[in-house]
Parts: sequence; C-alpha cells; structure tokens
Amino acid sequence: MKSKTLSDIKTFLVSILDWIYKKKCYFCHSSKDCLRMCKNCYDSLEFLNYDKFISVDGIPVYCAGYYEETLQKLIRGLKYHNQRDLAYFQAKFMWEYWQNISNCENYTVIPVPLHKNRQKKRHYNHMELVAQEFCKLSGYGYCPDLIKRVKDTKPQYKLNHAQRTLNLAGAFEVNENEKIEGKILLIDDITTTGATFAEMIKTLKKVGYSDITCFATTTPRI
Repeated sequence: MKSKTLSDIKTFLVSILDWIYKKKCYFCHSSKDCLRMCKNCYDSLEFLNYDKFISVDGIPVYCAGYYEETLQKLIRGLKYHNQRDLAYFQAKFMWEYWQNISNCENYTVIPVPLHKNRQKKRHYNHMELVAQEFCKLSGYGYCPDLIKRVKDTKPQYKLNHAQRTLNLAGAFEVNENEKIEGKILLIDDITTTGATFAEMIKTLKKVGYSDITCFATTTPRI
C-alpha cells in the first residue's frame, strides 16, 4: 500500500512537471494558451503566394512560407532540438496553405526519408511526424515506406546547385513491397533548388509513378 502511494505521488509530480514544460510556448514562453505554440506566435506565421514555387521535371513544387523568424525556429526546434510537439503546428501551417491551392483531391503523403544512419543519430524522422499530423488534418493516406534513402548524403545547405544534384544522385530507392494508387504528395521542410524532390521524382518515375506533387514548408528568401 505504501509502495502504491509513493508510486501515485511520483506519477502525480511527473505529470505536473510535464504539464508545466509542455504548456509553455516554445517561442515566447507564455503559458496563457497552454500550448507549445501559442495563438499569437502561430498567427505571426505568413504564407507565400499560392502559385507554384518551381517546376521540377514537369512536377509542381509548392512552398508555404519563408524559412525565417518564427517559422525557422519552429522547423529547427522540431528537426534538431527534439521538440516533437511542434510537428502538429508545422503540419497545420502546411494544411491551411494547401487548402488554398488544392481542390482537396485524395493524395497519399510521402515524407522525405532520412538515411538510417541519420535517423539512428536523431532517433526520429521529423518529416514523418509532420506527415502523420498532416494526414490527420487532411484525411489523406500515409505511406512512409514507399521510397527509402539508400545513400547517406551530405547536408544540402553547404552545397551549390550542381553539387546538390551530384550529392543526391542515386540517393533513393523504391520499396517494391509497397504499392500505392492515385496521387502522390511528397513533403519536406525546406526546399531551395528542388534537388531533393527532383531525385525522388526521378526514382518514382522509373517504376511508373507519375502523378506527383511536391510540397515544402519553407524556402529561404533569396
């Protein structure tokens, strides 16, 4: 009985600490809204226009916002600092943008995969978390295993366009055990030249997938 009481007290204290930690806004530290991203900080995010950002091999690439200020901190917090709760807010931002450019046809969402070495080091693929939340909001299908990363590439931000293309050559491979039908939506957090999407598109087209759209959360302002 005593053991159970101590266990209950410990559980209660942990829940209180967890509540305090999770309910503060990661951006302004306010606890007013009891969210990891408060309404004021979320409302500060700005959309890009609703035209396609670029076209890659005839495939449209859309981008929801610029990689700066609060949106940059959101992405970095999720990607590098284990702030997994932020996946919902990144997905929400993408979904609210997406509804302005899509007629809400059904898609299967595929997040850009990480190489197993990088995922082992990071312990999770941040874009899988975003894709899961995006699918909850949209009702779209989710298939993270259709395409896998078989080449442990260098970070793209250090490279120019030609180097990025070379770096990504042969980086992806389609899993033949997975089969999907209909439209594919590839999603990533940042796109600059579209090199990652281009290599994924090429890999998918080789095995017959062609009804593809690409969607990134952000792009750097040039």
